[in-house]
Amino acid sequence: MTTTAPETKTVFAAEHDVPIPYMQRTRDYYRALGFSPYRWAHFVDVPFTPLRTPLTRARVALITTAAPFQPEVGDQGPGAPYNAAAKFYKVYSVPAESMPDLRISHVGYDRLHTSAEDISTYLPLARLKEAVAAGRIGALGPRLHGAPTNRSQRVTIEIDNPELLRRCREDGVDAAVLVPS
Repeated sequence: MTTTAPETKTVFAAEHDVPIPYMQRTRDYYRALGFSPYRWAHFVDVPFTPLRTPLTRARVALITTAAPFQPEVGDQGPGAPYNAAAKFYKVYSVPAESMPDLRISHVGYDRLHTSAEDISTYLPLARLKEAVAAGRIGALGPRLHGAPTNRSQRVTIEIDNPELLRRCREDGVDAAVLVPS
């Protein structure tokens, strides 16, 4: 039940409406599987640089963790249960001109409080195209890229990230929008 603060129009959320402790849930999950405590990647120095080109003239890439649909590996539609068979393990690229069939059944998201019905929540390609049309972004890169979620910080840092950077440079982009699912 929601309540309103006295003499204001401020509406308080229901008592049970609290953030989901996903970081602790992840640690607990890996501990239950017998792994040492999960350590989230956390860096003192963040390897980002300011844009050299104004966003209104920048070419932008979209990088997502959504997986290409694989009909042979089971249910991957909105609301599908977790499907490890739908995971992918190598960076992929697809043309950004049309909407690719990407899904998120391969990741552990809170299926009780959300769904995968709106593709823009994990693949905001249409929204980025709208931003280009409105002049807020200069252009989109010719491809969008997929970043694997294979739970290995070493592989992500040493293999996947350099490959994503290589592809973004090949596409001549100035910036990337990263969309984890």
